[in-house]
Amino acid sequence: MQQQNIVRVVLWMTGTLLSFSIMAISIRLLAGKLTVFEILTVRSFGALVILFSLLAVTPSLRPAVRTKRIPMHFFRSAVHFAGQYCWATALTLLPFATVFALEFTLPVWVLILAVAVLGEKLTSGRIVVIVLGFIGCLVILRPGIIAFQPASILVLLCSFFYAVFNVATKQMTATESTFGIVFWMNLLQFPLALSGSDPLFVLRLEPWQYAPMAGVGISGLAAHYCMARAFRYGDASLVIPLDFLRVPLIALVGYLFFAESVDALVFVGAGIILAGILWNLRQEARDARDVALPDDEGTPERT
Repeated sequence: MQQQNIVRVVLWMTGTLLSFSIMAISIRLLAGKLTVFEILTVRSFGALVILFSLLAVTPSLRPAVRTKRIPMHFFRSAVHFAGQYCWATALTLLPFATVFALEFTLPVWVLILAVAVLGEKLTSGRIVVIVLGFIGCLVILRPGIIAFQPASILVLLCSFFYAVFNVATKQMTATESTFGIVFWMNLLQFPLALSGSDPLFVLRLEPWQYAPMAGVGISGLAAHYCMARAFRYGDASLVIPLDFLRVPLIALVGYLFFAESVDALVFVGAGIILAGILWNLRQEARDARDVALPDDEGTPERT
């Protein structure tokens, strides 16, 4: 990679990390006044304000929202909404670091679903991801050693729902634009969130809580945009380790803002999961390089 692109990746991932941290803090600050449905209403509404503003000032984006796959959009939106609900609820019940660490089981679920749904090959590297992901979860949860926290199941469910969402997204990218996918997701999620909300919930907020309300709406969209830009400029082998910095960063945030204790084994478990992810990325890169190398007869060979 060129040094210029590495700098860009670091800058965009800094935006990603800050956005996720702001969103977590904002959700925790709003939880005492708003339900999770109402918090998700704020998130979708904030994203829609930004998206409709872009459509208003950029006419070239308007054809991107045309679609013939409304049922698939609705399925993706419903699954992602379920994942958001589990994640936001877990943030109000568990230490930030535990939530973020368990969320790194997402690649494990994606690999399992990619094999089962998309028919992708189960390679040795992907098996390592699944095995180390399971071991990492056991280290974080420590079943039978400490009192089990049922809210941890919410994070695992969240990762599973996000995995389904990612697999569905991969299927849709063949016919749908990125802007259209994001637009329809927020447009369909907004009524889902609003259906479980008090229409006048904003009136319950104190003046100081308008800042975290704006934080939820803006950071939710910013986090995914920044990460998408990071992947544009850098390989997953660079982006994912930087994304892992979310765990120590959010642990520091929880310690400074909410007096949460820092559990060393959470970092150990997250590290085990990350090791599996990096091992698989290394294997995937090597296999791709081997396929690209021609043999003496000009055909790809595997080593």
